[in-house]
Amino acid sequence: MYDILTPSIRRAVLCAGLLAAAGNAHAQGWPSAPIRMVVPFAAGSTTDTVGRVIVAPLSASLGTPITVDNRPGAGGNIGAEIAARANADGHTLLLANISQATSASLYDKLGYDFVRDFAPITMLGSGAYFLVVHPSLPAKSLKDLVELARAKPTQLNIGSAGAGSYLWVELLQSLTGVKMTHVVYKGTPQVATAVLSGEISAGAVATVVALPQVKAGRLRGLVVSSPQRSVMAPDTATVAEAGFKGLEANVWYGLLAPVAVPREIVNRLHAESVKALKLPDVRERFDTMDVRPVGSSPEQFGAFIREDIARWAKIVKQSGAKAE
Repeated sequence: MYDILTPSIRRAVLCAGLLAAAGNAHAQGWPSAPIRMVVPFAAGSTTDTVGRVIVAPLSASLGTPITVDNRPGAGGNIGAEIAARANADGHTLLLANISQATSASLYDKLGYDFVRDFAPITMLGSGAYFLVVHPSLPAKSLKDLVELARAKPTQLNIGSAGAGSYLWVELLQSLTGVKMTHVVYKGTPQVATAVLSGEISAGAVATVVALPQVKAGRLRGLVVSSPQRSVMAPDTATVAEAGFKGLEANVWYGLLAPVAVPREIVNRLHAESVKALKLPDVRERFDTMDVRPVGSSPEQFGAFIREDIARWAKIVKQSGAKAE
């Protein structure tokens, strides 16, 4: 039999084999130190809470402490860049959300590439935006709000907080052809407060923030952005049920690692995360945040990220939105 491998190919094959063996050996001794979970948002945010809920069972199953490292700023991009530049030894993880997908097109320059620089592990869960209005507004449905906005161009104010909800409001205006004055706030509690006070007419907020005010009659809930009805607000219609198919948006939360982390570590983290998501206390805590457990495979999560980035890029282009 003839040897068809050239010396250069033979060297490349040998190097690849050595690298794979080294990766396997490294993975077998993992974890060898505490794990840091970088959360690129402030303590107390929904993303932070999702991370802290999952940390306890993950730490127990992996047999090592896991610390939450909050690195907020620049729409979640400061923390994401820190995680992207960390050693790919499986001891630094990133808890990302929809903001990382929207930032890919909202920002002209980022210090990381969300697809190139990270290895997806799993989507932990997904939620929704909750569109609320002040009760004095004569709009009891999304259709009513759209008709009112058409009759009064730019006279209605609508609020959002964060890149994801900002683009969702832009999508709402683009899809319906209405023009409202879009006001951006630092967080969803501020958006809810602004609607409560009558400073703005409507707002896209987290369900957990708005629901107590909706139940008290101080806010009116119109729709949720998710394909399924909210666990916390099951009587509120989805955007598709309200007649606005194409306005769906999943507010997702996912676990990733620096891209060069050994595949064996990714597989272990995925398996342990899925186990954790099945625990009754974890599911109960997720319910209180209106987050549905997911547990997708690394491949599924990676495909979702690429699709989400492409989808929001189109919306950014249509709206002309750019981060300042």
